[in-house]
Order: sequence, then C-alpha cells, then structure tokens
Amino acid sequence: MILLDGKKVSKDRALELKAQVSAFRVAPTLAILQVGDDERSSAYIRQKKLFGEKIGCKVLHVTFENAVAHSDIIEKVKALNADVAVHGIILQLPIPANLDSRSIIEAIDPKKDVDGLHSENAKKLADGEESGFIPATAKGVISLLDAYKIPMSGKKATVVGRSALVGTPTALCLTNRGANVTVVHRATVNIPTKTKQADILVVAAGHAKLIDSRHVSPGQTVIDVGINLVTGEKLEDEIPKKKLVGDVDFDAVKDIVGAISPVPGGVGPMTVLSLFENLILAYDRMRTGNRN
Repeated sequence: MILLDGKKVSKDRALELKAQVSAFRVAPTLAILQVGDDERSSAYIRQKKLFGEKIGCKVLHVTFENAVAHSDIIEKVKALNADVAVHGIILQLPIPANLDSRSIIEAIDPKKDVDGLHSENAKKLADGEESGFIPATAKGVISLLDAYKIPMSGKKATVVGRSALVGTPTALCLTNRGANVTVVHRATVNIPTKTKQADILVVAAGHAKLIDSRHVSPGQTVIDVGINLVTGEKLEDEIPKKKLVGDVDFDAVKDIVGAISPVPGGVGPMTVLSLFENLILAYDRMRTGNRN
C-alpha cells in the first residue's frame, strides 16, 4: 500500500514556491475574512499564515464580530478589490447563519477569488476552461494524484459527496482530466457497488469512517478529504481525548487498497498549498497584465 503523503508533497513544493516568490518585486498578499472566532476556522487560518510566511507571502487577517452587519463585510470586500496591494481574497467558512456567504463571495473580484468559489470561476471549471481558479481542496486532490503519478485519463472515478465546496468541483476536475466520474451521496442506492468499481475513490462526505472494507476493492487509489474531530481513547485523568479521523476507516481498508491518503497529513496540507499556488497565479496575472 502506498501512503499518499500530502505533508511531504506540500513541503517539497513550498521550497519551489519560496524560490518563485523571492524573485517578485513585492510579496503576493492574501486577505482572509473571518467572522466570529470559530475554533476550527482560527486553526485553519493559523495554518495558512504559517505557510504564507514560509514561502514569503503576506497574509492580511481581517476579523469581524458575529454581530457585524452584512453591508459592512461587503464594503470591506469592495475596498480589498480596489487595493492593488492585495492579490487574493477569501472568506473563511463557515460564517454565522444570519449572513449570506454566497453574496459575499460573489462580491469578491473573480480575479482575486483564489478560493475559486465565485460563480465566474465555477463556470470556467464546469466548462473546462483553465483561465479560472480551481477551489483549493479540489486542486489539492488532483495535485496529490499527480505527485504520485496516478493516471486519471480513462480511469473510473467515484466521488462520495456533492458539496459545492469539495465534491462537485473535485468531480469536475477529474472529468476535465479525462476520468469517467460517478458522484454518489446519501440518497444513492447501493453505494458500495459504485465505490468498489472505481479506480480512484474520493471521499468528501463529512462523515467519520463512512467508508470501510465493504466499499473498497484491491488496488484502488483512495483520497480521503474528510476531517472529523471525534472522541478517542481516554487520557490518564479520564478525560476523553479528541482526535482527527477521515471519512474513510483507514485501518479497515489500508491492507486492501493500493494507495490511500491519511488524515491528518493527506489532503489538508495540499489544500493550503493549492490556495497559495492560486494566490501566486493571481499575483502573476496582475503583474503581467494577463487576466486569462
């Protein structure tokens, strides 16, 4: 079994990005908008700040209270759109339910939408155009497959999950690379049949250990996108320990499949890497005047 080590791939690629950024006259700058103080969101933002610092990019962290007016966020987005010193803008999700994340994302200049969530970039991905930005997690999945030279063209791929953030763009990316893609979700009948027939199985359902030995077949490549915080073994003081697990029961399938990404250390680091690859692409397009 091959372990698809996203942490190692990201570390190696970071050295290349650092060299690329060092040649720029000014540092590419990413603005991250955060509403509230969600613990997991804050942890993800810290990872992004650390990676940006490592490769020489700047991260502008813009915070809002939970009670912020929707119009105030939109005004800040407009200001960042107009700021030539800012090259990428993302909205850290989730945000409070009283705010409309879609309208905030749509207010971001598509040329600075390095999360690839603006409808203009989503349409380009659906149309197979390469001039848009691919959502970071979907791009990370493809980059991880490429790093381990796993072919996609002509292969059967099954994606578990159809979210607009991960499942759908990942399915589109695989389709654009020539894979024959099937998407399954909770309403799909007989999921194991569809997952077992795949050469490449991508699981992005947000459900801990959803996929087990019943769902996989020998030689498959399994990409686990899930990040779930669950209660593990008790510590000495009898307080349950929290740990991260994926949507795939790793121990149940590792001796069956041909290759699998771990959680943590698989797609997560690739997502952060891909976000900054998009940022550098946005910067380069602005620097050269190439908007395509």
